[in-house]
Amino acid sequence: MNKRIIILLTLLLLVSAVVLSACSQPTPQVIKETVVVEKEVTKVVEKEVKVTEVVEKEVVATPTPSAEEMDPLADVDPSGQTVTYWYQHSRSREEGLKKMIDRFNANNEWGITVNGEYQGHYGEIYKKMLAAIASGEVPSLVVAYQNQSASYQLADALVDMNQYVHSAKWGFSDEELNDFFPAFLNADISQQFGGMRLGFPPNRSIEVMYYNADWLKELGYDGPPTTWDEFREMACAAAQQPFSKGPADAKPMGYEVSTDASRFASMVFSRGGDLMNEDMSAYTLNTPEAQDAMKFMQDLYKDGCADIIAEKYGDQSDFGVGKLLFTIGSSSGLPYYKSAVNDGAGFNWSVAALPHTTPDPVVDIYGASLSIPKTTPEEQLASWLFVKWFTEPEQQAEWAQISNYFPVRKSTAAELGDYFAQNPAYATAFGLLKYGKVEPPVAGYDVVRNKMSEAYNAILEGADVVETLAQLDKEANEILAENQP
Repeated sequence: MNKRIIILLTLLLLVSAVVLSACSQPTPQVIKETVVVEKEVTKVVEKEVKVTEVVEKEVVATPTPSAEEMDPLADVDPSGQTVTYWYQHSRSREEGLKKMIDRFNANNEWGITVNGEYQGHYGEIYKKMLAAIASGEVPSLVVAYQNQSASYQLADALVDMNQYVHSAKWGFSDEELNDFFPAFLNADISQQFGGMRLGFPPNRSIEVMYYNADWLKELGYDGPPTTWDEFREMACAAAQQPFSKGPADAKPMGYEVSTDASRFASMVFSRGGDLMNEDMSAYTLNTPEAQDAMKFMQDLYKDGCADIIAEKYGDQSDFGVGKLLFTIGSSSGLPYYKSAVNDGAGFNWSVAALPHTTPDPVVDIYGASLSIPKTTPEEQLASWLFVKWFTEPEQQAEWAQISNYFPVRKSTAAELGDYFAQNPAYATAFGLLKYGKVEPPVAGYDVVRNKMSEAYNAILEGADVVETLAQLDKEANEILAENQP
């Protein structure tokens, strides 16, 4: 091959290499060489850029559940349930209650049937209920004082009724709750059990002072006493000046003492005292207020201005015949006092708050509530619906006139106008409900009440007031310690 052909072939190979190099774009080599460029060069710089991609997505909003949908009782169905109700009412009260129960059974929309059963007085029901809890055969609904329901709850036997009271579906509205007298509504909330509501009030009574208005006028007084000094003055005057319509052969008396624990409590309350500390962790039965109350009654009895009731309800009888100027007792006795006066001396009489050292009166409010033992969710709800119906203003007005108890709702007064007019003493007592205060709603208080009565009797017989109350306070707190959850 001649030299010329060899050169052409070499050139051809070089061209081909250039072309192939342009097509394959291999990674350039770094050549360390100084180059002088005499023209303007535009440099392209490649840079990594992060791009955020916006994606449109359809979102379905979840609606906020309504209060009723969040209600744990919303799906409980009380339809067709039978409620067994244990109560203490007898005679005319029981007859009236049964008529009301029959009306509820006939008209309630769930087909609930309430069977009311008389089970004796409060003490008998308490014993039966303890036995029922032990056996597991409890009623659906039971009448119970606050200290009794607390005793039942020591065995974890009751339902917390707060869940029903505040239920969005089955409970009361805020407006309805504001219609209840606060002292009535709050009495069943147990601090001993962490704020559980162990019952709900169907009615209430209060401690009042009964007085003979005609006799007071004969003694030169325009109205009942508002202070304890006035009470003593009037009672002692009556012991010296018999009532003109009273029995000629009987010794007149200013006051007959009942040593019931509620009398003790009322006299302490009226002086601004209490029976327990604020959180109900201890009894306070030896306070200056308690000492003053007991010393006052001890002196009144010793000075012949007061006597001790000779027999049960003896003060009602003596008041009715005009032998007694004052008595202190439950407002539930109003119809019995009315009968005693009408059948006796036939004088003008009324009721008032107890004398007091506080700016406003303080009245002891009490009464048994309705508790719901643990059964089934359906039976418990059915029991609550009867309780709720019973505390509606229409039923409350009816029950007030049947029982002479006080209704638990303020608005009931609008339906009691005629009854107030016919029973002015009842109307007067109704006006005192706003001043209510309650006795301790703690387990074991029934035993403490007996101790209070025993101490009161001992003081009247001359026992040292401070020493007796100190011992009472010690024993009461021992009982409290034995009855803790």
